[in-house]
Amino acid sequence: MPVRDAVSEDIEEICTLIEEHAVYEDKHDLKLDRAQMSGHLFGPEPKAWVLIATPPGRPHEVAGFAFCSWNFSTWEGRPGIWLDDLFVRPQYRRHGLGQELLDALRARTTGRVEWDMQAGNEKGEAFYAQLGAEPVPGWIRYRWRR
Repeated sequence: MPVRDAVSEDIEEICTLIEEHAVYEDKHDLKLDRAQMSGHLFGPEPKAWVLIATPPGRPHEVAGFAFCSWNFSTWEGRPGIWLDDLFVRPQYRRHGLGQELLDALRARTTGRVEWDMQAGNEKGEAFYAQLGAEPVPGWIRYRWRR
């Protein structure tokens, strides 16, 4: 199976994937602190977790990732998953790895798997529609920063 849980030795690759995704989305100045990110993911009280996708037959290469945390729906009364970032490197796309990552997330919860997507991402919209995912009508996301 080309999807596995990330381990602390993956921190450089995880941060590089996040930075590559930022460049892909035209944000060229993102540079992450590896030690700080390692603490958030693999420290004594992890705040998030990562799944790594590897190309079939090449388990030591990293093709993409899903960066996640748990959430909880009071109305459903059960936990779900917040997918903060899903990225497959361009050379590995169209081989089913995005689907594999999302299937692995779906298998980890009986609750909702939710995420945001930038408006106008037609390829993303088509991909998520193919999975059976739908936009949430009537909801607007707010963000409050320090």
